[in-house]
Amino acid sequence: MNNTSDNLMAERLESIKVGILAALCLLSAFLITSLINNLVLAKYFPELRTLAVELFNLQFLLSGAIASFSGLLFGATYRYIIRQDQNPHLKAGGVLAFGLVRGLAQIDVGVACTGDVLPFVILTFEGVLWFEIAAIALDVAIQQGWVKPFLSNFNTHN
Repeated sequence: MNNTSDNLMAERLESIKVGILAALCLLSAFLITSLINNLVLAKYFPELRTLAVELFNLQFLLSGAIASFSGLLFGATYRYIIRQDQNPHLKAGGVLAFGLVRGLAQIDVGVACTGDVLPFVILTFEGVLWFEIAAIALDVAIQQGWVKPFLSNFNTHN
């Protein structure tokens, strides 16, 4: 029974490592896209001016924290989604599920509050991109052996 407990703890630690890596990826992607939105999109495309945010105020910090937490959840979930499979549909499905849930919620709120959908469509694409970046980083980390994929063990009841 102690071996089962040790395996469970090892799996939890790997999930935490994967979650932290994905959280850092999403936070980095959030920071980069926020800068692009402020310095390029909102500045040169008047219809996208609502993408501009004041950097490092409370709303910005909260958005960064939410992006990081979303990355943590994505990383832990992605590890279980892909297991040891090489099925690209599972990987793409996990990325799209997280990205679209985030993005479509933004579109819903944006349309309700401003009536302007275009900036929120861009935010949806950004969200999918963020999760794709995290998925690529996690795939590389798994391939390099920095983190381990979830080992599904269906034959434990002998």
